[in-house]
Order: sequence, then C-alpha cells, then structure tokens
Amino acid sequence: MTNNGKAIVLTDGKAGHENQSKAFARALGLDFQLVPVKFKSPFHKMLSYLFDRIGIRTLGLLQGIEMFFNAEARNRPLRGFATRGEANTPSEASAERRRESEKSLTGQPSSQVIIGTGSGTFYAAKSLARKISGAKCGVVLYPRGYQLSSFDCILAPTFDNPAKLPNVVEIPANLVANDADFYEKGVAAFKERYQGATDNLVGVIVGGPNKCSSMTVEWMKSRLDEIFAANKGAQLCVTTSRRTPAEVEALVDSYPWNYKLIYSKDHFNPIPAFVQLAKRLYVTAESTGMLSEACTFGKAEVVALDNLKPGPHKFRRFVENLRQEGYVDGCRKVDLSAEFARARELMGL
Repeated sequence: MTNNGKAIVLTDGKAGHENQSKAFARALGLDFQLVPVKFKSPFHKMLSYLFDRIGIRTLGLLQGIEMFFNAEARNRPLRGFATRGEANTPSEASAERRRESEKSLTGQPSSQVIIGTGSGTFYAAKSLARKISGAKCGVVLYPRGYQLSSFDCILAPTFDNPAKLPNVVEIPANLVANDADFYEKGVAAFKERYQGATDNLVGVIVGGPNKCSSMTVEWMKSRLDEIFAANKGAQLCVTTSRRTPAEVEALVDSYPWNYKLIYSKDHFNPIPAFVQLAKRLYVTAESTGMLSEACTFGKAEVVALDNLKPGPHKFRRFVENLRQEGYVDGCRKVDLSAEFARARELMGL
C-alpha cells in the first residue's frame, strides 16, 4: 500500500463483491476498512432508485452504515451528556448520538474514498460520499437504474454494455484481489499434498449450474473425454466446487487424475496452484470469477468449457468478449494498468 490514505469499503456480505472492492482499493493504493451495509428491506432498495433519480441521498434507507458511525461516536465524549448527577433521557441521548454521528460524517475523516461493488452498495456509496466533505465515490459493476453521473468512477464490465461516459471505465473481467504472496502460499500448500511433477500440468476447474448454465453427467463426460484425449502425458489435475452436482462429482472422481480435489470430501483450495503452475486451464464457462482469475494471473492458456444456455445473456457476452480479446482460447493476460490509472485520476488520487 501507498500512503494515499484509507478507503471505506462497503460490503453487502457477498464474497465475490467484497473481493472486487478490495482489489479496487489496492489498485488505488489505499488501505481500507470494511463496513457492512444493506437496505432495510426490498422496499427501501426500490425507493433508493426513485430517491436517487430526484437527488435524495439518505442513509435512512440503509442499515449498517449508521451503526458503524454511531459506534465510533459512542467511543468519544458526547456533548450534552449528563454530568454531576444529572441524567439525559434515553431519547435525548439517542438524539445526541445521531447529531454526533452526522458531525463525524461531515468533518474531515481520513477516509476520503468510498468503494462498493454490487447493487446493495451503489446507493449507499454515493449517499455516504455526500455526507463526507470532499469524499469520492467509486463502484465496481454497472449501477444500472441509478444516476451514473453522480458516481466519480464506475469500473464497468464490458459485457454489461455500459454507457460511454467520462466517469465509466470499462474492464474485460472481474477484479481479482489476490497478490503474489497469496499464490506463493497456495503453491506451497498444494505441493504438500501433491508431490508429482508439475512441468506439464493441466488444470480443470469445475463449477456448477446457474440460471444461465446447465451441467449434466453426459455433458461433463464428453468434456472430460476430450480433455484426456488432448492432453496425453500431461499431469491432469481437477477440482470441483460447492456448486458441482453430486452426480457430476462422482463422474469426475472416476477418472484417472494425477491429482483431484472433490469438494464434497475436502474443502482445500488448489486453484491458486493451478493458476500459477498450469500450462493449460479448463474452466466451466459460468464460473466468471475463476475465468477472470485464470485470465489475469499465471501463464496458462485458458479454455472455457461451454455449459451456457442459449441466448445473449451476460455470461455469454462475458466469455465471447474474453475470447475475442485473446484471453480465452489464448494465453493473453488481462492488464488493467491503464484502467486503474484512469480510475485514480477520476478519484483525485
């Protein structure tokens, strides 16, 4: 980290979103503090779109942020608290804390950058940035439905077809929060479990079905037969995931791998080692996070195993864009140096 300051990273509790926010903060050269946030109800989230359109930015639709700042306020002496035997009523104390909380937000805290990823954080990020004098607001993923011009920086995936605006920076893949130390430790842990050769390692990463993809035993058998036929003599290694159907895991388990991790039996994560050591990586196409990681780190040729349903949905656009740019079915790696430089400029860093 550099000494540029500290960011507040708003998290909706989803690991994929939180990790992208962390990656953004690190790319900006900022340390960060995680602050959980969520709307009070689906109705409050719906209201946020309307409020944003008419310029109302309030933390009153949310829970998490106010509790965070109220906790900070409680750790400071509050003006108006009872002394020498006098007693405030609970309502007076509560009102005083709220005033102190607002005061803390409108001062000059060290956190001058607010970051969020996902629809649960977009409105919160710009509302909080308005409360903190001089704060900048940057988000990851495309905040469709909100006023785009009131974000200082939007890192938007190309597959979302984002608007061409000065504050919108297109990125081809998800942000990945991992660093060299993470991969070094991952490789070391893997080699404690697997003592075989790795000079010709081929990795297979199996996800699972979602609303835009399927995964059947028949489809997986065809893919595995193709992989084994195309990589004779290689060290074939595989991992399934928590989303992999049981019958597909059983099929994967039946093949003669040099190394296999069946997630239902063992939760060890060999993916960092696969990314660093493999000459070729096969990843099921619905696994956007794993595809992003494979296309960003290591030296492997990345092959997407197409289990996507027909139609022009975002998963299809994601894979096709990576393929067109040479990241999938090729060895080109995602380099976001220019995009991060633009983001730093937009965020005033």
